[in-house]
Amino acid sequence: MTEYSIGVDLGGTNLRAAAIDEDGRMLEKIAGSTHLSAGREAVLDDMVRAIVELRERFKGHRLAGVGIGVPGFILVDDGLIVGSPNLPDFENYPVRDEIEKRLGTPVILENDANSAALGEKWMGAGRDVNDLVLLTLGTGIGGGVIHGGKVLHGFVGMGGELGHITVNPTGNPCGCGNRGCLEKHASATALVAMAKLLSLGGPDITAAGIYDLAVAGNTKARMIFETMGEALGIALANLVNIFNFPLYLLSGGPLPAWDFFAPRMLAEVERRSFAYRNTKTRIARAELGNEAGLYGAACLPLKFQHAHH
Repeated sequence: MTEYSIGVDLGGTNLRAAAIDEDGRMLEKIAGSTHLSAGREAVLDDMVRAIVELRERFKGHRLAGVGIGVPGFILVDDGLIVGSPNLPDFENYPVRDEIEKRLGTPVILENDANSAALGEKWMGAGRDVNDLVLLTLGTGIGGGVIHGGKVLHGFVGMGGELGHITVNPTGNPCGCGNRGCLEKHASATALVAMAKLLSLGGPDITAAGIYDLAVAGNTKARMIFETMGEALGIALANLVNIFNFPLYLLSGGPLPAWDFFAPRMLAEVERRSFAYRNTKTRIARAELGNEAGLYGAACLPLKFQHAHH
């Protein structure tokens, strides 16, 4: 092994870090929970400790740098998170520069879904294409667009915020200030909210619980997945029409329910997109699961060192 990098995935609940070599082999992984309630310093300490532990373990090898995937709206060149409901303590805080200072090694900050999309392109379901879109279905819905093998950033780094595509002009209100956003109609959180509206299950119902009910034949549970499928289909049809890419991937917790939401989703895409009906566009499941973001974050310093000053 000549060169490796460290990828970090800072989620709302988990902090994970991995050492990955230039051929995409995961050498070592550390997982822990994010102590968000303990405040920013505690989270920074946890991140730095995980990175240092991995760096110590591979002392003899060249560390290309550290990539960190974070949820929220970020300014790539400034290394700043400017909007993140999950990490309010980190808003407008120079997280990249601070970690760089503590480690003395280059750090690249990236949106978590963009990292996951890059991971799928490098080592996952997107290995054979240079253009793809990934939707991550979780607490919210993240999106990443890979064009020509690179993340499509837009001019400051907020490109690919696909969870905030409007799928219903009079739909549910969203924390971003819009209403009818995809993530308010198709995320795991939205599934649970729909279950509560339908008095389905108890007050502690989860997305997995709704899935179990659907498997058992519950019509309300199936209706929820139909609604989710419709919302995803509208968003995907728009994306197919905009990009005409060969591959669109979905990942995240609700994926086991594919058979309940995908038929409706694909029917919507079919209805709304000429390009989809007339090309071999693939809409498929991502392959790397929750490790996609680690691969993508590690890929950044290995393949795209941007020097900043």
